[in-house]
Amino acid sequence: MDRAKEKRLARQRRHARVRKHVSGTSERPRLCVFRSLKHMHAQIIDDVQGHTLVSASTVDPEVREQIDGKDKAAQAQVVGEVLAKRALDAGISQVVFDRGGYVYHGRVKSLADAARKAGLQF
Repeated sequence: MDRAKEKRLARQRRHARVRKHVSGTSERPRLCVFRSLKHMHAQIIDDVQGHTLVSASTVDPEVREQIDGKDKAAQAQVVGEVLAKRALDAGISQVVFDRGGYVYHGRVKSLADAARKAGLQF
């Protein structure tokens, strides 16, 4: 098995382990993070109904114009701010953070810190 596939499968195993304990409800939905080599995606999910309530990513047109020329950590910060703004507009103030099997470091941390600073509680 090649190295990239091993890393991907290891992350999926870590995420499955975390998901045993972390679940989003209507009162406190789950903020799920996905990062690829180029982009950062975050969504707030109600696991009881199985619906995505709010989402933001670096491919959104609103975010795209703000991230021009920034490094990846700064791009993740913008995604966190936009996600928090959209969540507060939708009436969501508290979430459960799901780091998606990634280390809480770098882009994942900057997204979480920006969302907290913008008003989300987790």
